[in-house]
Amino acid sequence: MPPRRKILVVLKGYPRLSETFIAQELLGLEKAGFDLTLISMRRPTDKKRHPVHDEIRARVVYLPEYLHEEPIRVLKGLVAGFSKPGFKVLIKRFLADLPRDISRNRFRRLGQALVLGREWPDGGEWLHAHFIHTPASVTEYASILTGIPWTCSAHAKDIWTSPDWELQEKLGSARWAVTCTRTGYEHMRQLTSRKDAVHLSYHGLDLARFGHFAGERSERTGSDPDDPAFILSVGRAVEKKGYDVLLRALALLPADLHWRMDHIGGGEELGKLKALASELGLANRIVWKGAMAQEDVLDHYRRADLFALACRIAANGDRDGLPNVLVEASSQRLVCLSTAVSGVPELLEDGENGLVVPPEDPARLAKALETAIRDPALRKRLGDAAERRVREDFDYHSSIRQLTGLFEAEWQKAS
Repeated sequence: MPPRRKILVVLKGYPRLSETFIAQELLGLEKAGFDLTLISMRRPTDKKRHPVHDEIRARVVYLPEYLHEEPIRVLKGLVAGFSKPGFKVLIKRFLADLPRDISRNRFRRLGQALVLGREWPDGGEWLHAHFIHTPASVTEYASILTGIPWTCSAHAKDIWTSPDWELQEKLGSARWAVTCTRTGYEHMRQLTSRKDAVHLSYHGLDLARFGHFAGERSERTGSDPDDPAFILSVGRAVEKKGYDVLLRALALLPADLHWRMDHIGGGEELGKLKALASELGLANRIVWKGAMAQEDVLDHYRRADLFALACRIAANGDRDGLPNVLVEASSQRLVCLSTAVSGVPELLEDGENGLVVPPEDPARLAKALETAIRDPALRKRLGDAAERRVREDFDYHSSIRQLTGLFEAEWQKAS
């Protein structure tokens, strides 16, 4: 086996509760023998951490989040950049990018790359970006500056909110890129002549953390007002999660159907959603729990009767890839109701291992919710099938093996 190199992993922020799938991958690479240093473009804002974050040994280095906050550090990066082998090429590239993206962010990415190029922690020998939008911009600029090769993991929002010209540039210079849904994979392959450099790699789940749930699911049918059906949803309160659609669907359920819902997650639209729930007369049936640690989320999966997530394509093109919460819930034999957006149908097949409806359709979603609530036998059949699908095809060790192979192929070429 060729020697494994020190990898600098560039992240938008670390740690983040909403990006457990990234932390899980980082831990998997460490366990596979890779030596990582994490480069975060932002400082953490979440008050809680998942257990996986405490298991990751990699050192974290924070770049200046805003250039004006650390001007001396940025200036030192600029001065040191003059002597770097790729400085002239980097400035030429930046000046080509700027007219296509005249923004403060474009200058920020250049400044962060210059700081990274000067400080270059722990003798990094490879660069890897998580997300192909802004983290990949910093990573690519640092690669141009230093001559160190780079690779990328693309996910969802980063693909669909990036202009084609930028994706084409990055896919042309990265050694390879992986992404976690077939829709994203096919989109990126259309944008590059280097089709063999784009790979599909599902994140999967650490099944050791989400062990088989052998407990009994309830027989609730929504007929008992003293024991209502328990609906669960986990996700940030942002447009692409479709929580306004879910609330409108809940408002369409028959008056004789008794239910309650817990929502887990933060997000900037929580206030609007709470107001909408009140407007629709649902406020006393919904508990907004905010962000929670992974073990608490797992407990909710095991107590709920069904899981609902009304994914949609946002106005700016943002969308989910394959929401990890659907994989998590399915691993616990919890039937999931979602929409035919992006990678969701790659996990859930309507009527086989879940219920899938078109996005932006509260009436169809309400019908699926009513069907699942009234039929515990259906919930059991679909939940059991969902768990089988996850345990057969979504074990994250498969993704780690694939990434290990891609990195080691590069080491082999170099040696």
